[in-house]
Order: sequence, then structure tokens, then C-alpha cells
Amino acid sequence: MPNPEKMEAAVHAYVAAFEAGSADQVAALYAEDATVEDPIGAPIHHGREAVRAFYAESMKTGAKLTLEGPVRIAGDYAVFPFAVHLNFDGGAKRIDVIDTFRFNEANEVTEMRAFWGPSNMTGF
Repeated sequence: MPNPEKMEAAVHAYVAAFEAGSADQVAALYAEDATVEDPIGAPIHHGREAVRAFYAESMKTGAKLTLEGPVRIAGDYAVFPFAVHLNFDGGAKRIDVIDTFRFNEANEVTEMRAFWGPSNMTGF
């Protein structure tokens, strides 16, 4: 089983990487064969390089994240609510999201799934 403390630390590192605007820091949290589905139902990004490219594009918006509650650890999953704060098209925007991270034995994220939709978007 992955280490719960390292799992929670990875979530905080994820938020910090957005603050730094570093897709490389985010990608470093992921396993080489990881997947990202953001939001649920969107095309899945396969592999660390595709994950890095996805985050690099996302960070062009200047997105910043704030945790909106505690990280929940259950088995090999970390689940966490957060808000994405953006500034574009003339104003502040917010998206309320719940992400799930699944971890391997090396405490790397193997799967990320983001749960949000139009009803979670404010200011658009």
C-alpha cells in the first residue's frame, strides 16, 4: 500500500505546483504510465509527458488552487475538494472541483480523475 502521509503530501505539492505555475512539478508526482481524466468524460491523457502537456496548457490561464476541505485518504486513493481560481475574459472565475488521485506502491499518482461540470463554474 502507498504511504498515507506521502499521499497527502502529494496533494499539497500539487496545489503548490499550480501556485508556482510549474507543469514539470505536477508531472513529477505522476507515474510514467499515469492517466488524467479532467473533467470526467473528457479524453484521457496517457503517460507522464501527455500529463505534463495537459497541465502546461491548463496553467496558461494562471489558474491557482485552494483546498476547500481536508484530504481524504482511503486505501490507495486520496480525494480532495478544491477551487480553481482563474482570471480571463475580463474577470474572476471559479470552478469547484473534487479530484481523486490513485497511488502505486512508489507513492506516485497513477490515475487522476476530476469531478466538475457547468454547475460548478462561477463567473463564466
